[in-house]
Formats: sequence, structure tokens, C-alpha cells
Amino acid sequence: PAEEKAQLLQNSEYQERVVESTFLYLTLDLPTAPLYKDEKEQLIIPQVPLFSILAKFNGSTEKEYKTYKENFLKRFQLTRLPPYLIFCIKRFTKNNFFVEKNPTIVNFPITNVDLREYLSEEVQAAHSHTTYDLIANIVHDGKPSEGSYRIHVLHHVSVPSSGGLRGPRGPPESPCPLPGRQGTGKWYELQDLQVTDILPQMITLSEAYIQIWKRREEDETNQQGA
Repeated sequence: PAEEKAQLLQNSEYQERVVESTFLYLTLDLPTAPLYKDEKEQLIIPQVPLFSILAKFNGSTEKEYKTYKENFLKRFQLTRLPPYLIFCIKRFTKNNFFVEKNPTIVNFPITNVDLREYLSEEVQAAHSHTTYDLIANIVHDGKPSEGSYRIHVLHHVSVPSSGGLRGPRGPPESPCPLPGRQGTGKWYELQDLQVTDILPQMITLSEAYIQIWKRREEDETNQQGA
């Protein structure tokens, strides 16, 4: 109950503490996979929106952590948005006997993901660019011990700098990109030595495990498929 919680917070043992720390990637927790099968004796594979598991970082969602000595609650909120973000979707859980894999499908857009609401209010004004586009998606297929990996990569269309390219001994030259360095804006699937085209719509149907997102800058336009 809210009243009981408020009383406990008056105790020094239950006082809230704020700790700021750096991160290499953000871990996104999946809901527990169902144990029951449908009428065709097939396991039900649930789906969850990306923004539902991102709610972990909205500053109000509480997550319980248990240790041998104590239980405690944590809330998370971002204080800075870097040029690139890595999401690690927590699919694997290890217990005393084996490793389990959560097959939940994460529904996500590949462009225009705005993360402003996950910033604390005092730092939102300092972030003019909070929208991200997906540039890489690592997928795990199969069982935890016998599975394989695939990666989806965007051949990114580079945006030339407004300052132009500087010559070896002279002023900046034309702002056009160097020959051979302009991306196609297409998605490709890589597995071992095999590289094939893939439609952006097919990427969202996979069991995404690790994702890399690139922050969209002011002079950058969306040149990806939808």
C-alpha cells in the first residue's frame, strides 16, 4: 500500500539514494515467456513493443533485485544520450542447471525512435537531438546451446559535412562525399560468409538480441526504408 511505503521511506534503512553511473549498453528486460501451449500443442510466442521494455528507463518504473541478504527496488533514468546507443535485449537466463532462452518477439520501428521521455527533466532542454535510427540488429536463432547468429546491417547513406572536405594543402573542397563511400540506404543480412538483401519489414520479425542505434542529427534526413 502507498501509505505503508511512505512510512517505510521515513526510516533511514529505506531512504532512497541517487547514484549516477556510466554505461556501455542498455539492458532491456523481456516479460516472462508463457509456459502453456495453444490448441495445436505449439508454444505461444508473445510479442512486446520496444517502448514497453524501454519503460524501465522512464524514472518511475521500479524493478526488484534480490540478493542472498536483501531485496531492494531500483529506478532508472537517462541523463545523457550519446551519438550511438546499444540495446541488449535480455533473452538468456541462467539458473543452477541450464540456460533458458526467452523467445518473445520485440516489435520495433527501424527509424524515428524518440527517447526524450527517458531523459530526466532537468537535462531534456540540453538535448536538441533525441531521435534514433536503427543501423544494426543482431539476431539469435535456435536453442541457447545450439543456436546461430545473424546480423542485419544498414548500408548507411552518409551526409556530407557543410564544411566540405579539406585538401592535402588547401582550403575545403566540394562538400560532395568521396567516390565509393556513398551508402545505398539498403539493409543486408550477414551470416558467416553469406550476404543477402533483406527488406526492412523482415527485420522486425526476428528474435533481436543486440541492436545499435544512431542518433539523428539536424542536417540528417531519413533515407532508410520504412
